[in-house]
Amino acid sequence: MELGILIVFILGYTGIAFEHVIKINKTPTALITGALCWTILLIGATIIPEHLVSDYSNLSITLGQQDVSLSEFFNHRLLHHLQEIAAILIFLMAAMTIVEVVDAHEGFNIITDKITSTSKVKLLWIVSIITFFLSAALDNLTTAIVMVSLVSKLIDDKKTRWFFGGMIVIAANSGGAWSPIGDVTTTMLWIGKQITTVEIIKSLFLPSLVSLLVPLSILSLIMKGNVNRPENKSRSKSRTTKKEKLTAFFLGIGGLLFVPIFKNVTHLPPFMGIILSLGIVWLVTEIMHSKKEEEVKDTLSALHALRKIDMPSVLFFLGILLAVSALQEVGHLQTLATTLKETLNNPYAINMSIGGLSAIVDNVPLVAASMNMYDISPAVTNDSWSNHFVQDGVFWHFLAYCAGTGGSMLIIGSAAGVAVMGIQKIDFMWYLKNISLWALIGYISGGIVYIIQNM
Repeated sequence: MELGILIVFILGYTGIAFEHVIKINKTPTALITGALCWTILLIGATIIPEHLVSDYSNLSITLGQQDVSLSEFFNHRLLHHLQEIAAILIFLMAAMTIVEVVDAHEGFNIITDKITSTSKVKLLWIVSIITFFLSAALDNLTTAIVMVSLVSKLIDDKKTRWFFGGMIVIAANSGGAWSPIGDVTTTMLWIGKQITTVEIIKSLFLPSLVSLLVPLSILSLIMKGNVNRPENKSRSKSRTTKKEKLTAFFLGIGGLLFVPIFKNVTHLPPFMGIILSLGIVWLVTEIMHSKKEEEVKDTLSALHALRKIDMPSVLFFLGILLAVSALQEVGHLQTLATTLKETLNNPYAINMSIGGLSAIVDNVPLVAASMNMYDISPAVTNDSWSNHFVQDGVFWHFLAYCAGTGGSMLIIGSAAGVAVMGIQKIDFMWYLKNISLWALIGYISGGIVYIIQNM
């Protein structure tokens, strides 16, 4: 069973990587991979994996049954993972819808009109630096969606947009790594009390910045010339007033910025905050256009925006996360984490490896496995190894950096990458050939800076 799931995952991953060679869209491949992995697990399971024994006992107590069948247990586990995946997908769809509403009102023109430079290099720096800091305030996924939407208004050429999209992925992941709310894995460590807000910012800001500046500087040497802006056909027949554009823009961006505040105040998951924001944006825009003709009102509504979001990318994300969760269930990720501990036995080497692996599989289960494997040391002792695992210890900080930035090395290695891939239709192999090497160099450079800081 374990081998069968691994084989299906590898075949599915290969199909996704070479979608343009085999001429089959990545979404059905991902969905089939996710479904088959869980089918094999549900049909072929004969024992409870060691890392799930406590979950099995808890389910038995909850259901009041001494002997819960394997199929019943793994069905509950599937629903558990689906709950987590659904939260991510709802967040993604709601954020995309808000961005589409702002775009329908030409709200992004407020920013794009201020950016007058057509130099590729200048634009690349402007977009990357904004993405880096915005990602820390929002999160890398939301920031990637917003910035890619902006770039589509600034650049006409597809391949140039792809280069910018690649840098947005790197900048969003780098910016999210040093903020407790910038990346889901950093948030996990923050909630788990492995890290604290001030210390993670102090520790990771410089390494994260270096992980962006190095690939940004390299691409600045490669890129030449100016960009051509796409024709804005809506300028001559704008259906919104300046006041409506401003309202939609600040309402949309404010709604996105509201999400981390809502989470910190209420301790509810982020998707609840984004749902509330979407509801407010929807309500206000409905009221704002209530007296307009039906044809005009329809094109400016959130309902119209919902029809425009990229559902194939959302379903692709669903398939990938289902497949990775199956790997987690059978213990492949836990085995991997244990192997790293036993073979490397060095906190820096372990984390650099985890960062590399997070480009292939989702960083969330990798970080979760690491959190379960290593307990937080209660206090600094004479044992140098244990000292790496105290709160705000070297291991936890470096884990946040590596898991956050390592996903940039492949386009499907992070939620931000998947979102950019879907919106800009970036080819997996194109990203591998043109961006992955620079992302790797940036990742290693930032890692070296962190290690030097702690020598």
